[in-house]
Amino acid sequence: MLEELRITGLGVIEDTTLPLTGGMNVITGETGAGKTMVVTGLGLLFGGRADAGRVRAEPGRAVVEGRLRLVGRVAETVCARITDAGGEPDEDGSVLLSRTVTVEGRSRAHLGGRSMPVSMLAEVGEQVLAVHGQSDQLRLLRAAEQRAALDRFAGPEHEKLLDALREAYTRWRSVVEDLAGRRRNARDRIREADLLRLGLDEITRVDPQPGEDDELKGEAQRLEHAEGLRTAVRLAQQCVAGGLEVAEDTPDATTLLGTARRTLDGQSGTDPALGELASRLEEAATLVADVSAELSTYLAGLDADPARLQAVYERRVALRALTRKYADDTDGVIAWAERARTRLSDLDSSDELLDELEREASRLAGEVVDLAGRVSVGRQEAATRFAEQVTAELAGLAMPHSRVEVGVLPRPVGKSEPGLVVNGVEVSVGPDGGDEVELRLLAHPGAPALPLQRGASGGELSRVMLAIEVVFAGSGGPPTLVFDEVDAGVGGRAAVEIGRRLARLARTHQVLVVTHLPQVAAFADRHLVVAKDTGGAVTTSGVRVVEDTERARELARMLAGLPDSDLGLAHAEELLAVAARERRP
Repeated sequence: MLEELRITGLGVIEDTTLPLTGGMNVITGETGAGKTMVVTGLGLLFGGRADAGRVRAEPGRAVVEGRLRLVGRVAETVCARITDAGGEPDEDGSVLLSRTVTVEGRSRAHLGGRSMPVSMLAEVGEQVLAVHGQSDQLRLLRAAEQRAALDRFAGPEHEKLLDALREAYTRWRSVVEDLAGRRRNARDRIREADLLRLGLDEITRVDPQPGEDDELKGEAQRLEHAEGLRTAVRLAQQCVAGGLEVAEDTPDATTLLGTARRTLDGQSGTDPALGELASRLEEAATLVADVSAELSTYLAGLDADPARLQAVYERRVALRALTRKYADDTDGVIAWAERARTRLSDLDSSDELLDELEREASRLAGEVVDLAGRVSVGRQEAATRFAEQVTAELAGLAMPHSRVEVGVLPRPVGKSEPGLVVNGVEVSVGPDGGDEVELRLLAHPGAPALPLQRGASGGELSRVMLAIEVVFAGSGGPPTLVFDEVDAGVGGRAAVEIGRRLARLARTHQVLVVTHLPQVAAFADRHLVVAKDTGGAVTTSGVRVVEDTERARELARMLAGLPDSDLGLAHAEELLAVAARERRP
């Protein structure tokens, strides 16, 4: 659960800390006091989009910090992911996370004591937190969201099957589009292939080797200056180790080094330092001997061969013809040839290849049809259970005569997606299958089953949304649930029932509720009030925990706008007493 939330410099909130508890946490306050900023801060903390316009000019940055304490399977998953990313949970098992947004719009995130990408906060948020507000109600009106909700309810095995369908669909569409492209642009592809083959034939005839142009350049220089090189090398060899043209009394380097070594070696008994120098002279003599041998080898291989020089010239001309057309050097020419061979295989439009692609497309289409059929059956089975459970929850939310239906219908064949026969019916199949899912509400007996967007008022939609969340909570999901004024448009008995359902959710989850209804706030395990201070030059807000008498005064204010009214206080205390009885197991 989220143990603590601190918000600094965000909207009207200058600096405040929310101490949260397990169970049901309720946040109330006057309109405009900053309740929405608490939900905005939660969104930022868990990777939401940063809006620099909400950052206070002083101090010029907004900071949201939180402490998570996780248990069970979620703890193992989240802590392992944080550790993999370089973070580290605290010794007591809690995790610190923070988000900073500057007035210029720059954003930074920290998790487990390390700087992290904002996407890591979002990844953790998906595991530990679900936020539901009026925007979520609007999102639930979209067909795609209703299908996603049903798939989520169907369970992990169904979602694995759906993942397999998406993968098969992607492969099938790739093959179909490849086949269509080869047929559609056959003439252009043949023309491009012919040009590539001409280039490959020319390169194959020359057969350039890696680095060959540089090697030939060096060889040409040696052949062109063979006489000068021979004279220089011979003279160097004579100086190092003597030779036929050196007079007998002319000492060479090897002789001089030997004489010097022997001279010093003879005096090493007198001064050991001379012995060390003699050893170094011996090393120098060995090195000189090696150089002499290499000079001899070089001299033996040096030949002013006019025929070889002509062959080098002709080879360089052939390579230069390739580098003018295809690349800057022979390595680039070789790379161009590799790319051309790969492109040629892509351009292949032979009848054999087209037949092979048709067979593969047919095979993959059969796989998509099979998986889409199984997904559809799974949705129909889940739809019945989902509708029954949501309807049962509505009965407890002061809608005893309402009923929810979930329609799983074949999607009509259209232009955007291909048609396939699934379970005996031709449907338009996409990556999520060939079904359209529609949530319908029967508001009362005898009423027609209408789609949610047509059949539900604002208050009814709030209760349907809460009923769905209660059903989802029973099958797992994130441990912390946030409800941002989902009770809008509700009052009276329905408001009490919403409070009761939220309290029931709080037995297994941490629940944070932003509400304007005292009937809901009365069920809280912890009540926090956002209060606005207009005494200074700039309006600011803070959050405080209210208990006992203060809590009754807050409920009285919510009931009648008069926190000190005796009648309001009596009504508030009655609400608290009813809620206390209802919360008992």
